[in-house]
Amino acid sequence: MGTNLLKGKKGVIFGALDEQSIAWKVAERCAEEGAQLTLSNAPVALRFGKIQELGEKLNAQIIPADATDLADLENLFAKSQEVLGGKIDFVLHSIGMSLNVRKKRAYTDFNYDWMQKTFDISAISFHKVMQTLWRMDTMNEWGSILALTYIAAQRSFPDYSEMAESKALLESFARSFGYHFGIKKKVRVNTLSQSPTKTTAGSGVKGFTEFFDYADKMSPLGNASAAECANYCAFLFSDLSRMITMQNLYHDGGFSSMGLNPAVLGIAPE
Repeated sequence: MGTNLLKGKKGVIFGALDEQSIAWKVAERCAEEGAQLTLSNAPVALRFGKIQELGEKLNAQIIPADATDLADLENLFAKSQEVLGGKIDFVLHSIGMSLNVRKKRAYTDFNYDWMQKTFDISAISFHKVMQTLWRMDTMNEWGSILALTYIAAQRSFPDYSEMAESKALLESFARSFGYHFGIKKKVRVNTLSQSPTKTTAGSGVKGFTEFFDYADKMSPLGNASAAECANYCAFLFSDLSRMITMQNLYHDGGFSSMGLNPAVLGIAPE
């Protein structure tokens, strides 16, 4: 049950595909907390996903947009302001896709055209979203912009492949644009580094099930679920987090601070 944490706030959420998506859970949680929303995803995702169901459930308009296309983004934010009746208070970037991973290319044998496309979709799109919001003066003061990331930006996870570099770039954009948004518009920009999560996209990574179990054992609190991530996002969109900006915020049950958990070796805790 909501507490009206986001009552009166207007948000745009990118990336909801189906019920397993973190963005889907975030949209549900924000609506439960009283927010008005528009939902967006790439046209191809709208054809294959279930976002129409989510839009009907939340009474949220769906506005297709390729997040790598500036014209699409301009249209999205202009229409969102029309639909929502004013400027935007929060934005979630939950977008990522690796062509080399999808096409099973080894890290030592990349197609660089695919790599550049991966960076454009997974990271540069975040800069494009923020630059479009900036140029259109779309964000309300004390608004919140958030992107989902993963600890592979800081550590080596071989099967995560070029998405590791994508997330590192994404996090850098948050810090750099966060300065400008903070100084000029009092808008905060953060990234949220989430536990391995059983989403449609995440489950397609080689060895995901084994790594999910490993991370669950390594983390003192276990893996954070998509629903728990949605709770954290709602907090970060709320006025309770007004002074948090330019941060990479771990939401991973403690995984990021662990060296070794005896449970991984089959040793019971004392």
